[in-house]
Order: sequence, then structure tokens, then C-alpha cells
Amino acid sequence: MAITAAQVKELRDTTGAGMMDAKKALTETDGDMEAAVDWLRTKGLAKAAKKSGRTAAEGLVAVNVDGASGVAVEVNSETDFVGKNADFQEMVAGIASVAITVDSVEALAEADMGGKSVSTVITDKIAVIGENMTLRRMAKVEGETVVSYIHNSVVPGMGKIGVLVAMNGGDEAFGKQIAMHIAAANPAALSEAELDPAVVEKEKAVQMDIARESGKPEAVIEKMIVGRMKKWLAENTLLGQAFVVNPDLTVEAAAKEAGATITGFVRLEVGEGIEVEKEDFAAEVAKTAQG
Repeated sequence: MAITAAQVKELRDTTGAGMMDAKKALTETDGDMEAAVDWLRTKGLAKAAKKSGRTAAEGLVAVNVDGASGVAVEVNSETDFVGKNADFQEMVAGIASVAITVDSVEALAEADMGGKSVSTVITDKIAVIGENMTLRRMAKVEGETVVSYIHNSVVPGMGKIGVLVAMNGGDEAFGKQIAMHIAAANPAALSEAELDPAVVEKEKAVQMDIARESGKPEAVIEKMIVGRMKKWLAENTLLGQAFVVNPDLTVEAAAKEAGATITGFVRLEVGEGIEVEKEDFAAEVAKTAQG
């Protein structure tokens, strides 16, 4: 029996299962919707789907370097406790190994991992561990030399902050220093040329408004803005930042002394940008007591 896209969508909406899991369930049950729901439940996939609405803002970032390429992957869980789970860590390490072979998180989700897609492996693990998990992000760099660093390492290659640095020239020791700097200073971009122009313009507008509060003439304000934006750009670009190892030098100057050219970097921090709704436990108890 041919399974239609509409049937797959209906089953996914009902159970929250993944697309491939829903299609397989319908194929195994000859398109019987109720039987397909039961099939998913017996496999633990519908149970996993029920958890998909819960916020996953903890987890791990894993890094993997293979020659001139490096990849960082973020896999989230609901609690920090799961990040310390050996089964979860093994899964994340496996995902990072697969990630080096693909170019996007979408491709990674569908990539083969031990005979199953990565997304299916994650769904299966949700059913076993009992928490929602998500494959959130991946990012890659390439260069003559690629160096990785994990801050707050849980196990080798995995932790809360993962950094990759791509360089031409220099050595691994210098690359490690730059990676540690990136973990601490969190630059927005490599250089001014790589900053989002909209972000730069927004900051300039904010600085203009602040300067106008001083009541100074526009001509004076324009000169003030030049200086303020120069300082802001230096603070927010890796090459312009004061090097944490030697604050008398910018990162760019330090790289020049080391005979290196930094060509790119990646910094992923677990849960970065995820809004977590905080529950007021006392208010919840009071509300329950009031009926």
C-alpha cells in the first residue's frame, strides 16, 4: 500500500514522531493509523515524542578535528545530569564523528550512524533515558592547522563550550592559546569585515543617541562616534581584541609575532540563546491549593 505524505503528517501531528519513524510505522501497519500509533508506542518512539515539547537547554558540545577540517556539534538535553550520562556522551561523540563528513545540521540529522539516521539514534536515546534531546547546531572550519579546545570539559572532546581555530602558519600551542582566548572573550566575528552590517549600524545608532544626550553639536558628535565605534569594533572582533595572554598586544599582533594568520573560528556554548521558562514553584503550589 502506498503511504501518502498526508498520512505521514497526520501521524506525526498525533504522536510527534520523526518523519522517517512515522513513515515506517505506516508501512509496517499497511496504513492503519491506530495500529501505526501502537507500533510507535511499542518502539518507545511515541513516548519519546511526548517529551519533545520540553525545553532542552543543557547537554554537551563536542569537537572533532580531522586533518585540515574541524567540526563542533551541540546536542541538548533537559538536565545537566544527562550530560554526565555515559550513554549520552557516547552518542554525542558518535554524532561528532559523523559530522565531519557533512556540511549542515540538516544533513547531519539524516546521516547514517551505525545503520540508522542520526535523528533516529537520538529518538531512540530519548526513549531509553527519558528526557527530550535535540541536535541543535554544528559548525565547521578548515585551515592549514585546526586546533580545538573544550572549556569545562566533562570528558575529552566534550564540555560546555567548544572552540575551533583555523590558522595558516603558527603552531598548535599558539592555536590553543587563541582558542582559550575565544572561549573567554567570546568575539562576535573574526574581523570587522565579517560582522553583520545590520549589527554594526544598530550599535552606531545607539551610540549616536547616547552622544546626542550630551547636547554637543552634530559635528562634535560625529567625531565622538568615530572613536566609540573604533573601540566597539576592537572589543567585538577577535583580531582587534586585547590578547588575554598578553593584553599589550591585539590578537592580530600576537598572531603576527607567532607567524600565524587566523582564518576562522567557531565557538559553541551549550544552551546559548535558548530561553528557558523558569517556574515559580511557590506560585504553582498556591494555585493548586486554591483549586
